[in-house]
Amino acid sequence: MTAKTYVHIDGMRMHAYHGVLEQERSVGNEYLINIKVGFPWIQATATDDVCDTLNYATLAEIVKEQMSIPSALLEHVAGRMVGRIRELFPQCTSIDLRITKVAPPMECDCDGAGVRLVMAED
Repeated sequence: MTAKTYVHIDGMRMHAYHGVLEQERSVGNEYLINIKVGFPWIQATATDDVCDTLNYATLAEIVKEQMSIPSALLEHVAGRMVGRIRELFPQCTSIDLRITKVAPPMECDCDGAGVRLVMAED
């Protein structure tokens, strides 16, 4: 039997200044971020030590840090987040990241628009 474990944060909300339009970069928008990172679990179950897992508080700090850097494209923000996670936690096995702009400047009624980046081990 194969077991997989993930560390996840659902529904992180924050205000940030991403977008192609000048208004988006000056006024900002509300964002919703969901992230799930595959991480080896065996050691943490044996030791009960946070040093043997991916600390989700550290994961949240990475998200906040990268969301604070204005970018034209959410793809760029997502790429930076994934790069930083892989740098700090090279043993991660997958990353599923979704960034949603809650009120995108479009002429339609929707709950948001954004990007989803999914990386899995080959």
